[in-house]
Amino acid sequence: METLTLEKEKKTSTAPTQVSGGVAVLEAFIAEGVETIFGYPGGAIMPIYDALYDYKEKLQHILVRHEQGAIHAAQGYARVSGRTGVVFATSGPGATNLVTGLADAMIDSTPVVCITGQVFAHLLGTDAFQETDVINITTPVTKWNYQVTDATEIPAVLAKAFYIAGSGRPGPVLIDITKNAQLQLFEYSGYNKCDHIRSYRPKPIVRKEYIQEAAKLINEAERPFVIFGQGVILGKAEKEFKKFIEKAGIPAAWTIMGMSAIPTDHPLGVGMLGMHGNYGPNVLTNECDVLIAVGMRFDDRVTGRLDKYAKQAKVIHLDIDPSEIDKNVKATVGVWGDCKETLPLLTELIEQKVYPQWLKKFNEYKQKEVDKVIKEELDPSSDVLTMGEVIKLLNELTEGNAIIVTDVGQHQMVACRYAKYNQSKSNVTSGGLGTMGYALPAAIGAAYGDPSRTTVAIIGDGGFQMTVQELGTIMQFKPNVKIIILNNQFLGMVRQWQQLFHEKRYSFVDITSPDFVQVAKGYYIPGKTVCKREELRSSLKEMLDNHGSYLLEVMVGKENNVFPMVPQGRGVAECVLCKEEI
Repeated sequence: METLTLEKEKKTSTAPTQVSGGVAVLEAFIAEGVETIFGYPGGAIMPIYDALYDYKEKLQHILVRHEQGAIHAAQGYARVSGRTGVVFATSGPGATNLVTGLADAMIDSTPVVCITGQVFAHLLGTDAFQETDVINITTPVTKWNYQVTDATEIPAVLAKAFYIAGSGRPGPVLIDITKNAQLQLFEYSGYNKCDHIRSYRPKPIVRKEYIQEAAKLINEAERPFVIFGQGVILGKAEKEFKKFIEKAGIPAAWTIMGMSAIPTDHPLGVGMLGMHGNYGPNVLTNECDVLIAVGMRFDDRVTGRLDKYAKQAKVIHLDIDPSEIDKNVKATVGVWGDCKETLPLLTELIEQKVYPQWLKKFNEYKQKEVDKVIKEELDPSSDVLTMGEVIKLLNELTEGNAIIVTDVGQHQMVACRYAKYNQSKSNVTSGGLGTMGYALPAAIGAAYGDPSRTTVAIIGDGGFQMTVQELGTIMQFKPNVKIIILNNQFLGMVRQWQQLFHEKRYSFVDITSPDFVQVAKGYYIPGKTVCKREELRSSLKEMLDNHGSYLLEVMVGKENNVFPMVPQGRGVAECVLCKEEI
């Protein structure tokens, strides 16, 4: 049944209409405001795709080249748009190809709803062709999953799926629908969005007494320090957070996932935390007297050794997920709740202050980092191109307004260290899982998530080859994605560790790559390779000015390392600025 006919019947009559399970899925999407689906058809999901044939005016389907590409694209879409990404995949290998992306979305709190086809219900458990127990496979990497065997369940189950995926701490949901349920006709009475599940509380009750305790600690502090993560962005609390730090006058540092919640040049922004974060924020974590953590989970890449982490500080932890409080770092005061609600309550109670001497200390550490690391990375004295100078020029040409999507490796750390952002939802990367191959499909999704902005994918020569087939998606659907490959002819991050901690025993990190420009040309995507500094700016400008996608390969130093660095097994205060300090 065509969409328009169904909508007309729904408007003019309250009587149930007979529809198939496949149509019910698509009607749910329309009711939820879905516009774009990333997917790949197959036998077990064919009835839904058959229904989709009549919904071309309502739903845009992007045919990826691999199911992993579909879910990473949906992640990029969700991260940039602030909406829930949607994925279609078939049974068996189609469904299992989603697992890496589900795990990535789970740990990075990205709202995605995946619909997988499944064999007929009467064949479940018989090892039928392309049958896989996708429910048990994906249980550890989804916020919720469910198998539908009867079409009458579809409206309510999908309403629940979208509600769970996008509410509270977001995450991925997978709904597995047997083929008979997709084909089954049933009396359809319309779609009702879900806004409550008895056993599920997306937001904990805000306890005012904890807000008061937190405010008291902040007002009494002499060296307070704010560290913030993606929870600020997911909670749409950027304005509330900015008001909080500006009234408090407290220096603030971001995790990789929290980056862009405030402009990177904000006077109270002191840089990035973590293994390759800025020197001052890492070292001074162990000198502050009150540590205020907002929407972050104290990941090991941020804390280093927990027995050496901020032991001198009283810790205030604001988070929507109560399970994160006291999980890794014991909080003096745990403030449960959505930070969009808790931050204004806290801001009301804190005193207007400034901490000039404390901020001066961050600036002194920054100058030390500039002298020993940043100056040579951004304005190198040698003829060898650095990743940092590429990011510096990109900042100048985009004026900090681009969406930057990074893969995983040295280029990711360099981009996160030096990229400039003026607006939120600009930094898209695989934070918790560290998925190589993430950037290219995620950039495609990001381009659909906000087509008004320039999307730049920054990828290493290793990670690019993991999902290179998604150039086919770009070729067919023509999203505007600018691709920069920072090619050091190594699996750079592993090589750095082998150099620094394994006596330079380079074991299988010397990677041979194809001619990336010629590969792109085969997909009708223009590009060029840059080896000389004098060609870099003009080549970046040519890429950005090109109408449509473009691939720019930049040959950078083979054995350049990323510093500062907190070596594994050390505390954040043991951050080093060069290999001689290890």
